[in-house]
Amino acid sequence: MTSPTRPLALVTGASSGIGADLARELARDGHDLVLTARNVAAMEKLAVLVNNAGIGAVGRFDQMDRVRIGEMLQVNIVALTELTRLILPGMVARGRGRVMLVASTAGFQPGPGMAVYFATKAYVLSLGEAIAEEVRGTGVTVTTLCPGPTVTNFAKIAGTSELAFFNSAARQAMSAAAVARLGYRGLKAGNRVVITGLLNRIVALGGRFAPHPISLKVTKLLTSRR
Repeated sequence: MTSPTRPLALVTGASSGIGADLARELARDGHDLVLTARNVAAMEKLAVLVNNAGIGAVGRFDQMDRVRIGEMLQVNIVALTELTRLILPGMVARGRGRVMLVASTAGFQPGPGMAVYFATKAYVLSLGEAIAEEVRGTGVTVTTLCPGPTVTNFAKIAGTSELAFFNSAARQAMSAAAVARLGYRGLKAGNRVVITGLLNRIVALGGRFAPHPISLKVTKLLTSRR
């Protein structure tokens, strides 16, 4: 139960990284929290809908484990879509609410070497922007957060710590706290898309507007193993 004077926020993927820091930002701003994650013990230490949960994997599509592909689709697309669809109607009916979907700068272009992960984040970005337009004027806002490389457990689990782009001196990974702070600021402002950091904005817009033959080759180079 929550006090009628305090807003309630649901955060998925809240055990560590961006999700945990988003939860802290929400708590500091007076929200009661409902947290979900696979790592319950880590999440309990933390003791608006923020669809942060996501998984990735590195590898050529035809050689990738089919189970891992299924997991990415279920977490990054299916669960996110179903949870948003479950929560959004009540917000619209009440005439207030904020939804955050966490995509990635990976969502702005195809990603050879991480094809499924990039594709799922493109889906999240497309879904978020479309829903934001659909609910415009209802009192509900939808913000899609698009971070670049971030210091979290994601890199180790997905294997991206082995990739050229993650270890490049030209692209220093942001802290999860910094990403969460920028994301929450954008959520409160009702921004439709939040890309964290100037360099990430340049990379994202370059991926969106550069000719595909060029962006594909550049992305393939960046997602190659060291």
